[in-house]
Amino acid sequence: MKRRNLIRSGVQVCIAVLFMGTVACKETKKTNIKNVDMVQDSTDVVAPFFKLSLAQWSIHKMINDDGVDPYTFAEKAKTWGFTGLEYVSQLYPSDLKDGEYSEEAMTAFVEKSNAEAKKHGMANVLIMIDGQGSLGVSDTKERDEAVERHYKWVDAAAAMGCHAIRVNLRGSEEPEEWKKNSVDALTKLSTYAKDKNVNVIVENHGGLSSNGAMLAEVMTIVNMDNCGTLPDFGNFCIKRKDPNDHAAGCAEEYDIYKGVTELMPHAKAVSAKSGDFDKDGNETRIDYVKMLQIVKDAGYTSFIGVEYEGSDLSEEEGILATKELLLKAAR
Repeated sequence: MKRRNLIRSGVQVCIAVLFMGTVACKETKKTNIKNVDMVQDSTDVVAPFFKLSLAQWSIHKMINDDGVDPYTFAEKAKTWGFTGLEYVSQLYPSDLKDGEYSEEAMTAFVEKSNAEAKKHGMANVLIMIDGQGSLGVSDTKERDEAVERHYKWVDAAAAMGCHAIRVNLRGSEEPEEWKKNSVDALTKLSTYAKDKNVNVIVENHGGLSSNGAMLAEVMTIVNMDNCGTLPDFGNFCIKRKDPNDHAAGCAEEYDIYKGVTELMPHAKAVSAKSGDFDKDGNETRIDYVKMLQIVKDAGYTSFIGVEYEGSDLSEEEGILATKELLLKAAR
């Protein structure tokens, strides 16, 4: 009897163990299914086809109005989730402009910027140059002097590991004259920059430079590997109602999508301009999905720089809103 009981008990234990094992397997299977779903969900998040840089102009109010040190640029950009830096020359007046852009002042700018970028693990992408003379003017002497004033910025870009300097082509308002002047200046400046492994890139930045077809034609005529464009999503105002009052609005604007399409074959950088946003987080004047498709179709995969210049949001809020919109529009 005892042996039978033991056998019976043993059978019951085995059955119980088998039953528990079955339940456990079923429960484990359910858990694994959930885990698989979670893995599938995570793989649905596709990385964007571009890298994110921050244009320093996005914090120009912090620097000019609030006294923020421009050398905190790398730290701020890192905190906000960017990997690249796009410097703006005019935001360093105490070091550069007030020092009359001396060799000593330029060296200090380069060394400080490099140190901050290295400290925060950021890539120096480009320098946007302003206030160094008009490259599209008809006076040969004035134009050549403007070209030469850009040389020190080419040197600085090379020392910082930037791939380019962004220049402006302000000058003549007569199309054929402007094109001729621009080709001359860009050829001379790009020739100097070539040996430094630096690109000279032109942004559509007002006047005839905001005519996409004309700027693209200038690039074709120059025909140098290190000369290209920086298409900006929003800078296509050819003529303002009041040249002295930016807030007065635009009198003649080039089609922004046509312009970016025309400039992308020559693009070595791209600027995602933003101003106001609607309740869904979309830019009110620029269709980012359409713009990014144009950029992607051109085969561009490098940095896209966030350049917020709105007023409804703080600069930090606007920067983050633009970054989020870029990532959303790229999905």
